Amino acid sequence: MTSSNHRQSDFNINPVFLDRWSPRSFSSERMPKEILLTMLEAAHWAPSASNYQPWRFVYALRDTDDFDRILSVLAESNQIWAKTASALVIIFSDMLSRKDDGSEPKPFRSHSFDAGASWAMLAMQAVYSGYYAHGMGGVDFDKAIEVLNVPQGYRAEAAVAIGKLADKSLLPEHLQAREIPSNRKPLSTVAFEGLFRSA
Repeated sequence: MTSSNHRQSDFNINPVFLDRWSPRSFSSERMPKEILLTMLEAAHWAPSASNYQPWRFVYALRDTDDFDRILSVLAESNQIWAKTASALVIIFSDMLSRKDDGSEPKPFRSHSFDAGASWAMLAMQAVYSGYYAHGMGGVDFDKAIEVLNVPQGYRAEAAVAIGKLADKSLLPEHLQAREIPSNRKPLSTVAFEGLFRSA
């Protein structure tokens, strides 16, 4: 077992997996662009079926028009706290396999799976860089496609807010109680040997 960040795993793992969590209270400080690009660099080294690398990232640093544009596609409940992040990212995935030989594009089944792997790499690099990343599904995905000029054939997957941790007292009262690292179900309830098992 490993203990870190008020969490405990069932088996021995690197503590960085327990140290990663998704806070909402960010410090509003600016982030150097190089640090954000380092996180995106890590994200794009994720594993990918056939090395197709279907992920695409649209990013913005705070105090820019681009940041406000990305913030505007988040659900209002997420805008409340994400506005204090240092950076925002929207992750897209290419749903089609587009070969260089000019052949007709074909559906690419693992596009979302691969984009999810890239998000995990981004989140881990954020921890290594002294930041935290909070992934969000509360996004107006149709609006994101429109206002971020995304071509047809790409799926909006998630948004990510990245920043330095701030005191939870800066959050609205209804979010303060949730500002703690969450635990996980026991491994035995999600990993089954041989056959799938229902709860």
